[in-house]
Amino acid sequence: MAKVFLLAHTPNPEHTVAAAAKLCYSSSKISELNHNLSDESAASFVEMLSEIGHESPIEHASFTFGIEGVSRSLLAQITRHRMASFSVKSQRYVREGAFEYITPPEIASDPEALALYKEIMADDQRKYDRLAEILKEKHIKTFLAEGKDQKTAEKLAEKKAIEDARFVLPNSCETQMVMTMNARSLMNFFKIRCCKRAQWEIQEIANQMLALVSEVAPNLFKNAGPSCLRGGCSEGKMSCGKPQEVREFYKELKKNG
Repeated sequence: MAKVFLLAHTPNPEHTVAAAAKLCYSSSKISELNHNLSDESAASFVEMLSEIGHESPIEHASFTFGIEGVSRSLLAQITRHRMASFSVKSQRYVREGAFEYITPPEIASDPEALALYKEIMADDQRKYDRLAEILKEKHIKTFLAEGKDQKTAEKLAEKKAIEDARFVLPNSCETQMVMTMNARSLMNFFKIRCCKRAQWEIQEIANQMLALVSEVAPNLFKNAGPSCLRGGCSEGKMSCGKPQEVREFYKELKKNG
């Protein structure tokens, strides 16, 4: 199962956002931005920014997440959010010995489909291992011919072999990542990926992320989530048609954290 951790965030994120906003709307000097800035006044600034649609100050708060138990398919989706920084477990440098894989719920719920899926995964593992060994043997011979000693040749050959063998690994292959986003990018991420029409895996990740940031910055993320939380659905005729159900779900999610 996918698991998200909040590894780090801007200290006092709502105060940081409020200080930046204060600079825009007052004659305060930089050294005075945090003077008399209480939790209540910071919350007021954050609420004002939301009401008037002034989003740039919230970019000054950033959040870093650790994400594990997700597929390479998820990786392809989440990295489309370009205003973010990613560090990902490398299949180029880390050999997938008995690789873990993610099973979609629809496959897991069907015994016949699940049996076939597991058979395919086991076959993928065997072919990956065999391909890596064939390539490793080839590269060892090359490095030895170049004058490398046996230990060095084996080490270099292993890395070079798995670099190409990884091409046969499936999208379901489990991976891990560290991701950092500023609050404005997160708002956009939640709007798209918390929607019920989002693919199940990235929606699950988005919901965990929203719960975590709502704990440390509840006012900042008060209205975060799919578009139907704040008005009409942005999906048009593709709407799930359950706005009230969605609103209740996110009300509880943010309350429980």
